[in-house]
Amino acid sequence: MQWPAPAPHSPLVLPAAQGALPPLPELAARLAAAAGRSEPEPVGGALALRRAAADYWARRGLPTAPDQVLAGPGAQPLLLTLLALMGGDVLLTRPSAAWYAPLARLADRPTYHAPAPAECGGVPDPFALLETVRRIRKEGGAPRVLLLAVADDPTGTVAPPELLHEVCEAAEAEDLLIVSDETWRDTVHTTPGVQPLPPERAGTAPADPAERERQQTQTVLVSPAEMVPDRVVVLTDLAGALMPPSWPAAITRFPACERGRVLRARLLAALSAVRAELPAPVAAAAQHALTEPAAVRARMAAAARAYGVVGTAAYQGLTDLGVLCRPPRAGRHLYADVEELRGPLADRGIADSVDLERHLTRRLGYPVPGGYQFGDAPDTLRIRLPTLPLLGADDEQRLAALAAAAPLELPHGTAALTLFMAAFNELTGGAEASPEAPGS
Repeated sequence: MQWPAPAPHSPLVLPAAQGALPPLPELAARLAAAAGRSEPEPVGGALALRRAAADYWARRGLPTAPDQVLAGPGAQPLLLTLLALMGGDVLLTRPSAAWYAPLARLADRPTYHAPAPAECGGVPDPFALLETVRRIRKEGGAPRVLLLAVADDPTGTVAPPELLHEVCEAAEAEDLLIVSDETWRDTVHTTPGVQPLPPERAGTAPADPAERERQQTQTVLVSPAEMVPDRVVVLTDLAGALMPPSWPAAITRFPACERGRVLRARLLAALSAVRAELPAPVAAAAQHALTEPAAVRARMAAAARAYGVVGTAAYQGLTDLGVLCRPPRAGRHLYADVEELRGPLADRGIADSVDLERHLTRRLGYPVPGGYQFGDAPDTLRIRLPTLPLLGADDEQRLAALAAAAPLELPHGTAALTLFMAAFNELTGGAEASPEAPGS
């Protein structure tokens, strides 16, 4: 079933609207140094940038040649053009990122949702996917593209490799092309006190028992391009972990087969027609970020750890109040279901996710989008909760949180978590009075 588009009073929640960590000085210097360049960047990215992107993927277990890569000014224009070129109907997971379905509509592609399994978001339940594809075909549709996210916005979860393998098998059986949004793959949360695996070793199975036990304490992320390489296009927005969203840049990886070469050539032609090249200063910063120098690696590790700390604290606080949500494993979001509170919420005039969005946004002082923006039915009581505000309200506070061993013990971290929990205590009827959001 296709739900209506977001209500006009509630703007679509795009990644650039979610806030971010401040840019690294090293990357800002690269951007500033290239500000005087007058020659435009080649459409799709210069060879050096594409080589840096290829090496980035190779370190993550995806051997890639520069001629399999294209770069563009953000994930949205790249995905929009891809969907227009691929043709056919688009299958999404329910819930899925808020910007997927509007781009499919803009490309004049019908969209259909298959529900996520209980253990994670980002990918559909494989049996529900098969059933949805067969129903679409029975009704005269032409399912062609499966858009998924192994590290998911909005749920903050990571698809287990064995489940992802079943989804890929189903997609292959039904001849679906897969677009794998891997924007958040470098934000997988790390266990406190445990160093993250280097990218080239993630997902391996070592013979040494001690090393195997060490890996089992961490979330394993695998790309579908490792499972069905000839039918997967990988899309990565660098705003996920490498650059701020104010410098829009994204990269795409195409299969090393004839279909991949044809699709890449068509995308390059379309991007050329609309002059969708990266601005030269942004390209310089992106190329440097993709080489992952020490400062970039340190920032990614600090951010993943901090996201894990605040995400776990928020999750534990919510579940203690009886709110349902999956435990976060990546990124900076939780997806909460407060259906059990429908009675108390109705007493407050909250009947659906639009009302819940309005109430919590006003109460917390930052955007808290309702589930209807992510493909759920409007009358459900689901909400996406950002955890970035728990690290601080400005760059100075967020940098302090990244450097702290216990970010929620900083005064601003404690205050942010207290406000967050007070808002939900009120919804459950567990608080008479509570702190107010700044400026409310």
